[in-house]
Order: sequence, then structure tokens, then C-alpha cells
Amino acid sequence: MRRDVFQAIADPTRRAILSLIALQAMTPNALAEHFDSSRQAVSKHIKILTECELVTQEQQGREIYYHFNPKKMKPIADYLEPFRQMWDSKFNQLDNVLLKMKKKKK
Repeated sequence: MRRDVFQAIADPTRRAILSLIALQAMTPNALAEHFDSSRQAVSKHIKILTECELVTQEQQGREIYYHFNPKKMKPIADYLEPFRQMWDSKFNQLDNVLLKMKKKKK
């Protein structure tokens, strides 16, 4: 079954994995150390992230390192952009109201 990035980031463990490897490439064992679940459970999460291409893997000797692929987050950023614009607009409106209130107090 082919998953999309929205399904991949729906799980808090997978979001945590992405946050960790966004800082630096990590092996499955290094990732598993950050979670209470088994290494096998973490590997299943990594597999889903890899299927969605949010994570890429690189073989270095006997170790596999997982890297974050930020380009695959674009659909999420695109989806959120109208909401960000709306929030910015609402905050700007609030700033204007507060400035007017401040001026009236003086």
C-alpha cells in the first residue's frame, strides 16, 4: 500500500523520528534509543517514512543511515499555506486593533 506524506506524519512517533533526523542522519539503532518502543517498531515507522520518500537511506559500511528529505514536505507546506496567510491576516488585524486601543488611551 502506497502511503502519502499526510499519513506518514499523522503518527507522533514518525514526526519525532523526522525531527531527530532533520538535525542529523541516524542509524535505526540510534533512533530506537530515543523511544520506549522496540527497535522493530521504530523500523516499521522508518519503513513508512521511506515509502513516502520523507526519509532516504545511505549505506556506510555495515550501517544504514537515514536522512531527512525536506523536499517531500512541500505538499504539507502547500496545504498549510492558505491557513498561514489567514492566521497572519488575523494577527495583523489584532495588531491594528491593539494599536488603536493604545492610541486612544494616550
